[in-house]
Amino acid sequence: MIDKETKTEIVEELDDGKLKIKLNTNTVTATVFDWLGSLVAALVVVLVIMTFCFRIIDVDGRSMEPTLINTDKVVITDLFYTPHDGDIVIISHAEEYSKPLVKRVIATAGQDLRIDYDKNAVYVDGEKLDEPYIQGVTVSGDVPSEELNGIVPEGKVFVMGDNRSISLDSRYRQIGFIDENAIIGKAQLDIIPHKYENDRLKFDISGIRYVYN
Repeated sequence: MIDKETKTEIVEELDDGKLKIKLNTNTVTATVFDWLGSLVAALVVVLVIMTFCFRIIDVDGRSMEPTLINTDKVVITDLFYTPHDGDIVIISHAEEYSKPLVKRVIATAGQDLRIDYDKNAVYVDGEKLDEPYIQGVTVSGDVPSEELNGIVPEGKVFVMGDNRSISLDSRYRQIGFIDENAIIGKAQLDIIPHKYENDRLKFDISGIRYVYN
C-alpha cells in the first residue's frame, strides 16, 4: 500500500501498532533528480549572469592607489557599457599587455585633452579636472606632449591610473590611446578591499563599497 502523503510504501503493521515502512525508491530517485536539475539550472543562470553581466577582476599592481589597492577584487559590468569620463575600467590584455589593465577614463573620442605637467593639472575641453582621488605627481611619459595633447581620436579613450607618479598608462607608447573595444567593463563594487598595515596588505572589511567616480 502507498501512503499518498509521504509517498512511502507501507510494508507491515506490527503488533504494537507501529508501522514498518520502506521508502518508495522510485519517488526518492525522482526527487533527487528534481533537486539536481534545479541546482544545475541555477548554476547555468549564475554562469550566464557572470559571463554577460558581471565579472570579478583582481587588481594587480599599485597604479590605482589610493582608490583601489593591489589584490582588491572588483565586480565589473559590461552589458551595454559605453565609456565615460571618470569611469574606472578594465582593459583587455589581448596581445599588447601581460595582464588586464585597471585604469580611469580621462577623456573619450572627440574631447580635447591637455595635460600641464608643470601645474600637475589635466584639462578636458578646456575645463580643469577636479581629481581628489589622485596620488602623486602627474609625470610625463615617453609620448611627447605635442602628440598627446589634442583631440582624442575616434573610437579611442585616454586613460590614466590614480597613482599618477607610477602608473603605466596612455602617457606611454606601450599603452597609448585605448581602443573602446578593448574595454571589457566598468568597475562597480570593491568586494574584497585591502589596506596597508605596517607595509603589509590586510583585508579591510570596512572598505567594501561601490566604486564611485
